[in-house]
Amino acid sequence: MVASVESISAPSTPTNRTRLRRALEFARPHRGAVAAILAFTLVLAAVNAAEPVVLKHIFDGLAAAGPRKIEALLASVGLLLLLGLAREAIGGVCNWLTWRTRLGIHYGLLEATVGRLHRMPLRMQRSEGVGAILTRLDRSIQGFINAVSQILFNVLPAVTYLVISLAIMLQMDWRLALLVLAFAPIPAIIAAVAAPEQSTRERVLLDQWAKIYSRFNEVLSGIITVRSFVMEDTEKQRFLKEVNAANQLVIRGVGVDSGYGAAGNLVVMLARFALICLGGIFVVRGQTSVGTLVAMLGYVGGLFGPVQGLSGVYQTIERASSSLDEIFRILDVQEHLGDAPDAVDVASVEGRIEFENVEFRYEGTGRPLLAGVSLKAEAGQTIAIVGPSGSGKTTLMALLMRFYDPGVGVIRLDGRDLRTLRQSSVRRHVGVVLQDPLLFNDTVRSNIAYGRPEATLAQVEAAARAANAHDFICRMPEGYETIVGERGGRLSVGERQRLTIARAIIKDPRIIILDEATSSLDAESEGLVQEALERLMRDRTTFVIAHRLSTVVNADQIIVLKDGRIAERGNHRELMKLDGYYASLVKRQTRGMIENDTEALRMPAREYHA
Repeated sequence: MVASVESISAPSTPTNRTRLRRALEFARPHRGAVAAILAFTLVLAAVNAAEPVVLKHIFDGLAAAGPRKIEALLASVGLLLLLGLAREAIGGVCNWLTWRTRLGIHYGLLEATVGRLHRMPLRMQRSEGVGAILTRLDRSIQGFINAVSQILFNVLPAVTYLVISLAIMLQMDWRLALLVLAFAPIPAIIAAVAAPEQSTRERVLLDQWAKIYSRFNEVLSGIITVRSFVMEDTEKQRFLKEVNAANQLVIRGVGVDSGYGAAGNLVVMLARFALICLGGIFVVRGQTSVGTLVAMLGYVGGLFGPVQGLSGVYQTIERASSSLDEIFRILDVQEHLGDAPDAVDVASVEGRIEFENVEFRYEGTGRPLLAGVSLKAEAGQTIAIVGPSGSGKTTLMALLMRFYDPGVGVIRLDGRDLRTLRQSSVRRHVGVVLQDPLLFNDTVRSNIAYGRPEATLAQVEAAARAANAHDFICRMPEGYETIVGERGGRLSVGERQRLTIARAIIKDPRIIILDEATSSLDAESEGLVQEALERLMRDRTTFVIAHRLSTVVNADQIIVLKDGRIAERGNHRELMKLDGYYASLVKRQTRGMIENDTEALRMPAREYHA
């Protein structure tokens, strides 16, 4: 039995260690740059720790007497200048390397996640919305990279600076050093208290922005509907109201963070004030030097920054964890269907299709959408599938395309179970023309050659001629290089449909699926499209889904679906003689036309519309 994955399995909750190990895999290709950045940041930490020592010598030299005071002062000032120049030079190189590494990791994450987005279950995209998924993904990747940058390039230098500066401070004056250390834990405690609220806020904001832009994406995609109902202002106000609500949450959060930040700064101010008081007393008593006090004050300014940074590590890790959860949720989602380990590619196809006792239901639904469906299509035959909305017509074709697998039964292509074949290779031999023709905001040529990018202009033109599209393309401003607009918005529905037919023709598939391909066209456009479809269908196995029965009367076999089951089957004459459900549909659509008119429906489209 062939195994297939039909649902998203819930992975076990990963530990922080597991998350970190997986996350570091994205940094592995840049390990050389990361090592260089770490080395530079450690040097910067040492340079920053050395500056107060130089200041000590400068001020102690000023207080001392001696003939070489000027020379010593100039030497110390020169050393301070060299340290400053070194800091700026190393900092510039380090910043350039950091950004290059960040962009490299960002690219690696996009490479992994974008590919997964293309293959994730269709129901996941439909239930969450494309806008929401992309917003979550973008913010999560940015949050993760920012967190990694802070941990890798800030935490280690901070630890290095703390170790060096504390050692120097204790050596200079252990009493003043202990005074400063007494204040050091307080910012860490403040940050620990603030962290849970900040982490919760980050998650809530991520959810809110995802919902906001999901709706915004829907509105822009359906702008014609929005304008038809004069809902532009309503949608604008809805969007701004939701954005304002999210901004208010940010503002409240900034207020809270500012309070915690002010408390931390107050601790630093108190530490500096205490140091000046006690150190001043020691200087007056001759128990320490002015240079030592100046150096200690320099360390206080530089010491609490790393301490506060280290105290925010927990928050940073929590933020990174939230971002990783969202990234791994996409990376770990299994394809709705997986190829069997021994699945093979399909090199060539004759086009024989067989559904044998097929049953299918979506997850979480009770009644099956299809039950006991069996049908055969010989190579080159045209099979029409008709029935009321919700009867399972489109679902049947989705099974043929292997977007889903049947729960019961089997579908065969040229006698081989579809589940033994690689999905991508099966779909290469299937062409689809849908009711709503989708074009990309690209040139006419690129849209026609979408499934065959290497096609020459001559091949593209040949496909366009076969699809009755060449003439209107030549009338466009840039011909085949004309940009068609988003979803082909610069073209009429009939023109878009003919381009999608040309796209199917150039693909040269053996199997064609026409899903309501002419239902939304006017009579003139339908005639041109129908003629193009006839060329496309010639000598190919074709499945036609239609509500307008005038488009299916010439089919070799008509399958009538009702409630997920085959209610009737046969050609047009046989089903009309049966005088069942199909016949009632024809009579309802023809509305009492005389027999010659209904017979005219059986004429080829190009003659009927002539």
